[in-house]
Amino acid sequence: MATPKLFHFFLVILSLLVSAAAKKTSLEPHQVEEDTTISRFRQYLRFNTAHPNPNYAAPVSFLTSVALSIGLQVKTFEFVPGKPVLLLTWKGSNPSLPSVLFNSHLDSVPAEEDKWSHPPFSAFHSPEDGKIYARGAQDDKCIGIQYLEAIRNLKASGFKPLRTVHVSYVPDEEIGGFDGSAEFVKSKEFEALNLGLVLDEGQASPTDEFRVFYADRSPWHLIIRAIGAPGHGSRLYDNTAMENLMQSVEIITKFRETQFDVAKAGHAALSEVVSVNAVYLKSGIPSPTGFVMNMQPSEAEAGFDVRLPPTVDPNLMREKISKEWAPASRNMTYEIIEKGPLRDYKGRPLMTATDDSNPWWSVFEQAIIAAGGKLKKPEILASTTDTRFMRQMGIPAFGFSPMTNTPILLHDHDEFLKDTVFLRGIKVYEFVISSLSSFEEASQQKL
Repeated sequence: MATPKLFHFFLVILSLLVSAAAKKTSLEPHQVEEDTTISRFRQYLRFNTAHPNPNYAAPVSFLTSVALSIGLQVKTFEFVPGKPVLLLTWKGSNPSLPSVLFNSHLDSVPAEEDKWSHPPFSAFHSPEDGKIYARGAQDDKCIGIQYLEAIRNLKASGFKPLRTVHVSYVPDEEIGGFDGSAEFVKSKEFEALNLGLVLDEGQASPTDEFRVFYADRSPWHLIIRAIGAPGHGSRLYDNTAMENLMQSVEIITKFRETQFDVAKAGHAALSEVVSVNAVYLKSGIPSPTGFVMNMQPSEAEAGFDVRLPPTVDPNLMREKISKEWAPASRNMTYEIIEKGPLRDYKGRPLMTATDDSNPWWSVFEQAIIAAGGKLKKPEILASTTDTRFMRQMGIPAFGFSPMTNTPILLHDHDEFLKDTVFLRGIKVYEFVISSLSSFEEASQQKL
């Protein structure tokens, strides 16, 4: 016999299914009319929050107005001046239980307007195919509005959460999040949230299956420098700066090829191997017409973008760099700039379990199924999000954006999201928010 708690959980799912069936409408792209929901999404997209000078004040004011209109509590913090964190709260009937946080970021990357079919901050809505073109349409202003629209609908249906639900909007994610989420998670305000689970951004899925991410890769900026004797360009020297640096580049290139071969052979996903990409090479002696060609440079430098999956031991990577890529024996030095955490407060890899050891996982998975969706095999995200700062605190966190049958266009020209996909995502979040906030069994202990 089902327990009362389990019965309550299934009752919530059943009520949502009945509600969804009652409201079912055709969502063929050419049949979706502009409504207030899509209008609010487009209004949010029109705020130019692109770096290097994102406008944070206007979208925070807009989101605050929307939140107040549906009865949410609103707080704004500035842990770094001029970089607000907006926190919205829907109080649960049992606020002593760990709460659930739905996070998104306010900022976006720049857009080269001349490369776009429509101005990137116009939020053009195509009447032919329903595509909404805008920087941030996928990354990730869509979920920022979907959270609120889902809560609006749940409130209208009479649903009341057991756990408290928080929604946060943070700055500077696109440039590392160090003045945003990184400061937020260290604050007493964050600690007071008593979080049990965080959901943050994911990525679009080109198939009909939703993608979910349980970890990010961690970026290192690696700078390798070599020195050597200068001299006339006609002579041959041992251990010149350029010779030593090029030898390192060859070694690193072979390592990159080995990692790439593993992924190409299907033994691992691209996000599960270490990626290394050369981003600049600096050497030579400038002249008015270019560079001095008959003189050996005494210094040479190269920069690499290194991405480490959480399954890789960072100490072994440091040893490889020290002994193979930039050994002191070849007159080389190196600098590793770690762009974020690699381990949590207990020294564990930054990964969230997607099995029975994590009680939140099955609730999330069942919510997606109840919403009529399917999940792909959980993945490691090739890039990084603010979830790494949450996981660093020992809090389970999933990356998820409800976008199926959609090309991955984050940071690309003509970034768009179809209106039908956006509207379906709201219904998905209704199931996710109601299910997670109704869950009673998860322990307060951090996983």
